[in-house]
Amino acid sequence: QICLSLVKLLFYLAHSPLGSIVLLDFQPKQFVMVDGNLKVTDMDDASTEELSCKEDNDCTLDFPTKSFPLKCSVVGKCEGINEKKNLFNAYRYFFTYLLPHSAPPALRPLLSDILNATGDLRYGINETLRAFEKVLHLYKSGLYLQKRPLLLKDYISLKGFRTVEGEDYKCWPSYSHLGCLLSIHSAEEAAAICNSQLQCQSFIVTQHRTWTGRPLASFQSSWTDLIPDTNAVVYIKRSASSGERL
Repeated sequence: QICLSLVKLLFYLAHSPLGSIVLLDFQPKQFVMVDGNLKVTDMDDASTEELSCKEDNDCTLDFPTKSFPLKCSVVGKCEGINEKKNLFNAYRYFFTYLLPHSAPPALRPLLSDILNATGDLRYGINETLRAFEKVLHLYKSGLYLQKRPLLLKDYISLKGFRTVEGEDYKCWPSYSHLGCLLSIHSAEEAAAICNSQLQCQSFIVTQHRTWTGRPLASFQSSWTDLIPDTNAVVYIKRSASSGERL
């Protein structure tokens, strides 16, 4: 969410009515999330000026660890230097730390491609935004899910119940520090996740949703202490419930 919101902001800056705007003091502390959107807190160090040049050799974009040769345009300006400077700063301050860690395994190669392409400045801001929107579409639609055996049949579902909230086993990347709370596309995906975790014996799907509209599921190591909740469904492994009275 943070990276996509940043890319949308940089897309606007690259195509603003004032021309391509560069953020000269590009650091995480200069941004804040407001209602799920990343915003710049300080525009004092923004500029529409692009580096003047006489030849291509005048257009090297230098960073502490990398340098990029750019073209000198016919009007004597380094082509796209403001856009590219913003994009590489997004890569080194945001993408590097946020993109590799929390996506479903099937989407990680696509995010790795974005990371590598922006790190080498092979993508401009237009291509970067299209790549992010493709990943978002796959994520929201569930098209990233690989064909696998149907596992939900191995679970008993109880509508209108959930377990008592409490601290349980942890997982990554959980929305809660008290247990394993993940976003899912469907109960079928939740069943696959539960089967992949040794501690998991049950999971609860609620009506709480993430910014992408995906429901949240809580994965738990037991299924005892059920309480009524009209907005939830608890799924219990048949193997865990065998011999027990539901």
